Amino acid sequence: MLNKRWVLKEQGDEEIIQHLMSQINVNRQIANLLAQRGVDSYAKARSFFRPSLDELHDPFLMKDMDKAVNRVLKAIDNKEKILLYGDYDVDGTTAVATLYSFLSRYKIPLDYYIPDRYSEGYGISTQGIDYAAENGCPLVIAVDCGIKAVEKIEYAKTKGIEFIICDHHRPAETIPDAVAVLDPKRKDCTYPFDDLSGCGVGFKLIQALAQKTYVGIEKLKPLLDKVVLSIAADIVPVTGENRILAHFGLKVLNTNPSAGIEAILKTAGIKRRPDSIYKTDYSFTKKISISDLVFIVGPRVNAAGRIQSGKNSVDLLVCESADKADTIAAQIDTFNVERKSLDSNATQQALETIADSEIDKTKLSTVLYNPNWHKGILGIVASRLTEHHYKPTIVFTQSVDTGLITGSARSIRGFDIYEAIESCTDLLEHWGGHTYAAGLSLKEDNFEEFRKRFEDYAQEHMTEDIMTPIIEVDTFLDFNAITKKFYNLLRQFAPFGPGNMAPIFQTNEIYDNGYSKVVGGKHLKLFVTQKFYKGFGHPGIAFQMGDFYPNIEGQKPFDIVYAVEENEWNGNTTIQLNVKDIRINQLTDQ
Repeated sequence: MLNKRWVLKEQGDEEIIQHLMSQINVNRQIANLLAQRGVDSYAKARSFFRPSLDELHDPFLMKDMDKAVNRVLKAIDNKEKILLYGDYDVDGTTAVATLYSFLSRYKIPLDYYIPDRYSEGYGISTQGIDYAAENGCPLVIAVDCGIKAVEKIEYAKTKGIEFIICDHHRPAETIPDAVAVLDPKRKDCTYPFDDLSGCGVGFKLIQALAQKTYVGIEKLKPLLDKVVLSIAADIVPVTGENRILAHFGLKVLNTNPSAGIEAILKTAGIKRRPDSIYKTDYSFTKKISISDLVFIVGPRVNAAGRIQSGKNSVDLLVCESADKADTIAAQIDTFNVERKSLDSNATQQALETIADSEIDKTKLSTVLYNPNWHKGILGIVASRLTEHHYKPTIVFTQSVDTGLITGSARSIRGFDIYEAIESCTDLLEHWGGHTYAAGLSLKEDNFEEFRKRFEDYAQEHMTEDIMTPIIEVDTFLDFNAITKKFYNLLRQFAPFGPGNMAPIFQTNEIYDNGYSKVVGGKHLKLFVTQKFYKGFGHPGIAFQMGDFYPNIEGQKPFDIVYAVEENEWNGNTTIQLNVKDIRINQLTDQ
């Protein structure tokens, strides 16, 4: 396992902690966690624990929103056919499905288009524009893509096609000359929140249209199960508007999800309880969380675009028939099984390639190329390599349709992979993305030079701190503080995600009470206690840490960092520690 550095977060201001303890009647640990998250008053605490759709920003604060709404209203009045165009990943397909579901209420002709990952690649394509022209769609609304499509928008004009762009990626210096370009990351956009997902930007367009056509915000709630799926899968911060949208999206998901999403859950074995005659909260066999969307639902929705076509995912997400949704979901699940096999094999080959190269082992970055790897799983392989070696990673394969090699990039904390790739722009044909994830393509002849320059950039910008994975610890905690009431308050900090991660605690000088053991051959099932602890022992699980067992048996003291969670087993629910790391015979700085 990689050595990790434990970093204690800055603790909350003492005056604020005392204020919160008295105003909202919580203990010191909860008050400190709130203060760390910027909650410093009763009003903010109420908003944090009880999010409201009324707190969403006015969508017309976004640059070009008035232009976008006016053009869509014109299309509605004239019964023009609108083509919804989105990327082939979860964010793009949920965005298209969300817009389609909302615009259907206006009884206008609608169509949707998802570019082929292999023949067209990411973003707005010439083929997509030609499709709009051939199918009588004078207006295209592009979601989760388009911010860099300057030339494509010019081409669309020659075909008589107008575009509204709803994107959340970083713009280049030149903004496409579309009817409207909605992107909170535009330098000339003063919208208060710039971390929306692509689907989130599409939802702001829906919110604006709803205001103009007197559709109440409550009518938009059923759309939010798709919005929260995009937030989870695209790993955007779960703060601000995203936290509000995620909160209500999860409520919809757990009570009355769309037929398509419920069908996906069923393929994963998550079904409604037998006694759920009515769709009520917690009616599934488990409560669906952001984590479930990331690891269970998202990969299945993504699998369609990776293996066949992202259009299948939109077909599922807009489906209103449960039987039809079950059929499509079953097909997509087979794509996911195939995807797992492909990414597992490619990951193993990549790890072996690195292990066999003394040069690759010493580099600060990983850049690999194998023409036989499946293009649809590059991002997954890059993520797995990043987790394994903790280095910024780019994985390339051959793109038969374009003659270029195509890559997917993933980064580590503190290293902006977007800027690293941008430093090699002269070698690239296409590229785009975020701080921690990006896509790019280049000519095969430029690969070795790109690989060299990317490594040079890493050598120049990586520090020892960046190269060491860290675990951010919210605060120290005594086992006696971990009560049912404490856990119930912790649960209300959800939904968790970037910017609002599940609290991580540190407890030092603990020891095995004699009942800890290795389970599954590699996991550590803990029963631990500490001096002055009033209970028998706290249960915990430390995945992949079975090797630590000889170091903790016999009441040898050790330190842990962990999250507090519920564990359900054989109908019994207990509070357990989900241990993230262990330190033997070593106290961390306090």
